[in-house]
Amino acid sequence: MSIVTRFAPSPTGYLHLGHARAALTAERAARAAGGRFLLRLEDIDATRCRPHFAAAIKEDLRWLGLSWDGRVRVQSAHMCEYKAVLDTLAARGLIYPCFCTRAEIAREIAQSAEAPHAPDGGVLYPGTCGRVNPGQRAARLLRGEAHALRLDMAAALRAVAEPLYFVERGEGEILCRPERFGDVVLARRDVPASYHLCVTHDDAMQGVTLVTRGIDLKSSTDLHRLLQALMGWPAPEYAHHPLLLDAEGRRLAKRDAAATLRDLRARGLSAATVRAMAGFPDQSAFPG
Repeated sequence: MSIVTRFAPSPTGYLHLGHARAALTAERAARAAGGRFLLRLEDIDATRCRPHFAAAIKEDLRWLGLSWDGRVRVQSAHMCEYKAVLDTLAARGLIYPCFCTRAEIAREIAQSAEAPHAPDGGVLYPGTCGRVNPGQRAARLLRGEAHALRLDMAAALRAVAEPLYFVERGEGEILCRPERFGDVVLARRDVPASYHLCVTHDDAMQGVTLVTRGIDLKSSTDLHRLLQALMGWPAPEYAHHPLLLDAEGRRLAKRDAAATLRDLRARGLSAATVRAMAGFPDQSAFPG
């Protein structure tokens, strides 16, 4: 089987060294095995994504010396596909509308004895709207009340009815515990399909066989495997790599104004130097 990898940034800012490491990891994994390397733009958040950032991503990757195979997949051009997935889950009774505001959720959590957290650090939704009876739910939808769509985790686990595993390169099979995420949001009014839903759908549609990404996303694989099992999508192999950290030991992030590839280029650094800074000196091979 030929290896297919992908680099899938969100065009919400310019690429930094952390992105360079992620892109180089995916590209060199594919090239070392004679496979294909894809580029995807995850621009479902219309409030933050900008066309000039999308153009800059391509320009920066080319400057870095990377090339991708085939056309760039742009998520905003495939919203009808994500809606079809949501419709399928809804028809099977696996999602429900949630009318709670963030303030209401915060108040309910504050009143509870404890507030369990998901692996990503977020507080688990207490399941308020999952307990609304069908008649009330239908009436609120008919009135056009704003709502999100949440995965009914209990129903989803019953539908799968068997333990799930994912394969981590170098580690083998790892048992998944998606229940730790609770009833996650799969769609909102401002973002009509979530990262979790879109990324698993796109990996399946693009035939991605090896997902390389930062270690900070490793816990999300449990949830992604659940969605793959529910939709009958193939499960790729995973390889989660260490993150690049700043002087304070924090991961590089756009919100912290991490130095961008454009900044480094403006300072006169060569692409080879930047690749080495990202952990990929020339001729380095992907650690298989």
